[in-house]
Amino acid sequence: MADTKREIERKYELPVRPAGGDEGSLPRDGHALLPDLTKVRAVSAVTTGGVTELDAVYHDTSDLRLTADSLTLRRRTGGADEGWHLKFPVGDGVRDEIQAPLSDTLPDELAALVRSRVRGTRLTPVVRLRTSRATSLLVDKAGRTLAEVALDTVHAERLLAGSGSGSGAGARTADWTEIEVELADDGDPALLDAVEKVLRKAGVRPASAASKLARALAETAPATTSHKAAKTPERGPVTAGDHVLAYLREQAGAIVSYDAAVRRDLPDSVHQLRVATRRMRSAFRTYKKVLDRDASRPIGAELQWLAGELGVDRDHEVLAERLTERVGAHDTTLLLGPVHARLRIWDADGRTDARAGTLAVLDSARYLRLLDSMEALLADPPLLDGAGRKPAKALPRAIVKDYERLAGRVEHALTLAPGEERDLALHDARKAAKRARYAADAAVPALGKPAKRFSKRMKAVQSVLGDHQDSVVARDALRDLAIKAHAAGESAFTWGLLYGEEEARAADRERELPRVWRKSADPKLRAALGGP
Repeated sequence: MADTKREIERKYELPVRPAGGDEGSLPRDGHALLPDLTKVRAVSAVTTGGVTELDAVYHDTSDLRLTADSLTLRRRTGGADEGWHLKFPVGDGVRDEIQAPLSDTLPDELAALVRSRVRGTRLTPVVRLRTSRATSLLVDKAGRTLAEVALDTVHAERLLAGSGSGSGAGARTADWTEIEVELADDGDPALLDAVEKVLRKAGVRPASAASKLARALAETAPATTSHKAAKTPERGPVTAGDHVLAYLREQAGAIVSYDAAVRRDLPDSVHQLRVATRRMRSAFRTYKKVLDRDASRPIGAELQWLAGELGVDRDHEVLAERLTERVGAHDTTLLLGPVHARLRIWDADGRTDARAGTLAVLDSARYLRLLDSMEALLADPPLLDGAGRKPAKALPRAIVKDYERLAGRVEHALTLAPGEERDLALHDARKAAKRARYAADAAVPALGKPAKRFSKRMKAVQSVLGDHQDSVVARDALRDLAIKAHAAGESAFTWGLLYGEEEARAADRERELPRVWRKSADPKLRAALGGP
């Protein structure tokens, strides 16, 4: 069973090699090369934690896909936490480390977390790091550990021969010494600032590399690799095609990234993965003058399938939050029968089934084929003549077409009498509002504030229509809960009360829609986008 640990740390480089020349001959007492850290406020003493020998082999694909996304996967022996470690970036100096017990092969749980990036490509050892770690503990007056300071003497060996450098490139080695300061669990991040201030005064500077692996790869890379990379300047988006492709690549990256977050059951991860699939599919349809629809349509169909499968999990999550909030808003005198218990059972059963279905989809061959197809399309995009046009001309035209589609649906829905037919029409309008919003979001880097303002107004329409649709779905669930409560001999009063409130809420949204739509339909919003 894997465990997760939040790692908050900073890395530093020593200013000079120690006396005697070779970094490999560092004194085994970690205090010898550290400034007096008792000068740090809240630190009462620095205690020696001893020296540990660590041997870690880092694994990646031959084209370093994990490294490109700032992930590290290693098998390490030595130390209290020896085993397999997979690290995900969270923020600057913050990573989540997933730990699994030591074994000869990569544990299935960790393999699943990198599958969206690796897919059918084999993982292979790329770097071996042998580290002599001298640790010191920063403790307060009560003897509590505030942070661990590690003085690491590192010997790196490149195992991945010829990566990105052509044939004949052999393994190389590198040696260095660095300092890691890791905050204790529930520690105050301000402590790291104070420690850094003392280290800087002593001539110690923040490390230029984000991790040991990054430094090892950089320092052992064949010269031809670094020379070739230096001659490849990055060009920002210029044409309409550039902007659309940048947006599509962003969504593809989000799908790959949120895959692991969903598997880890992180908050809002299913929602964000579903949004990325919808954004990508929407862009295919909106910018059909830029990207050939004959090539994108099959991928769009698979994205629709994926969004639908994820919707089971996400829709249950949204509905459960809504019903829990509604029940919690009432005085207990109106909660007749075991309302909370029945709602918890309904939620638990639904979540179990929904999550099992989501994980089955992410483990399916169909899903992996979709990821491969997305990657292939973006690697060699089927651009049309519209891709070469100026973004200020091509993008507004596509956005306005999506707006016109939305306008037709809203105006049609508003002509209908309240009831099931109107509910369906409003739901269709909601989907059109989402598409118009996504179209504007994709154009923000090119069109700036006008696209942002347009997106904001489309989001307002989407929100009203979304709350209306959520009420429709909630009423169906409340009716089922009432039926089950009645069959079990319980009072159905509370479920009927909530049903009536949802009806009233939906009616409020229907009355609100014309006002919100008038603001969103202001011609000035579309004129500001520019275009022909």
